[in-house]
Amino acid sequence: MDLNLPYPLMTVPLLIFLARLCDVPLATLRIILLSRGLRRVAPLVGFFEALVWLLAIGQVMQHLDRWTNYLAYAGGFAAGTWVGILVEGRLALGLLAVRIITQEDAPDLIERLRAKHFGVTDFAARGLSGNVRLIFTVIQRKDQGQVLEIIRAIHPKAFVSVSDVRSVSEGFLPARSGGGLFGFLGKRR
Repeated sequence: MDLNLPYPLMTVPLLIFLARLCDVPLATLRIILLSRGLRRVAPLVGFFEALVWLLAIGQVMQHLDRWTNYLAYAGGFAAGTWVGILVEGRLALGLLAVRIITQEDAPDLIERLRAKHFGVTDFAARGLSGNVRLIFTVIQRKDQGQVLEIIRAIHPKAFVSVSDVRSVSEGFLPARSGGGLFGFLGKRR
């Protein structure tokens, strides 16, 4: 696509930079959607990602004699990566499994998590140093900070591990607010 723009100052490099600033976060979003098992919208995101990328690379290829275009392309990629990280953190798509191991019974922790509407499964177990309590919960990723805060406040020395959950069935999960991204991404498989 030839924009037929005069080349005063930084018009084309700025357009290249802005295009990369858009398409790289879209690539990040597409990868996140796929990794979270949310496959319905990933192809649509990929379409717009490729379209914007073609615009950027087309301008670079038409003006190969301009070193500023190379810098704009690389700078837009770097800035787009940073924006993609911010977008990923804000969306907080998906589910997490939180495993908590305490040295003593933890009815106060379990009660507090349940009071906040988190499904909790707990049982007694034996660890390296004796009896322990294992507590499991599956939460929405956006709730991770809240859950970790509750754990630290009640059992600051608890061992906590968190991992991604690709899919769930049955069980108890708090209702999603807003229906997820675009209203249909929040559905679980």
